[in-house]
Amino acid sequence: MIRATLSARALGAVLLALLLPVAAFAGEGAQRLERYLAGLDSLRADFVQYTFNAARTQMTESHGRFYLQRPGRFRWEYDDPVAQVIIADGKRVYVHDLELEQVTHQSQERALRGTPALLLASGAPITEHFAVTELPSTDGRDWVALRPLDADAEVERIELGFGSDGLESLIMEDGFGQNTRLDFSAATRNLALEPDLFEIDRSAVDDFLSFD
Repeated sequence: MIRATLSARALGAVLLALLLPVAAFAGEGAQRLERYLAGLDSLRADFVQYTFNAARTQMTESHGRFYLQRPGRFRWEYDDPVAQVIIADGKRVYVHDLELEQVTHQSQERALRGTPALLLASGAPITEHFAVTELPSTDGRDWVALRPLDADAEVERIELGFGSDGLESLIMEDGFGQNTRLDFSAATRNLALEPDLFEIDRSAVDDFLSFD
């Protein structure tokens, strides 16, 4: 349960970084971020996720796909090492463990507490919630760093890397020094997504547990 809740919070912080409108500020990396967000209604992408501990030793590698529908709905599908689906339908966040055939769920407000992800649907500029810094490029990408202004946020820092195909990498550091890196590929913007992608299938599980 703890692992699932933390995953939901972390993913919520990532989504906030991708979704909130960007106020005008200088720098090519920041301009790339602003252009990327302009007119974004939906998104589908494959991802590889790497998790590192504070000593920068790799702990896990996961693969899956990601769906986003504005405002406030998302779906993360993990194929391995643990088959898991995380769904936010705008009101609740569901974490479906496919091997255990069990779903835990909480209100979206409660599940994402401690991050600024509660503001997913707001029209506030990103600079009201993050300090934005352009980073020097070391790999041919344009990089932007976001640091939450909320002192209680679990995420300490987010870095976004933009390449020729748009957003290609995201690096997130939490308060324990753990780093998560997401590399995106095969991204498609503004495609028509089926509504049931953001609905949990209650008939597919034996246990349906609430933690509200």
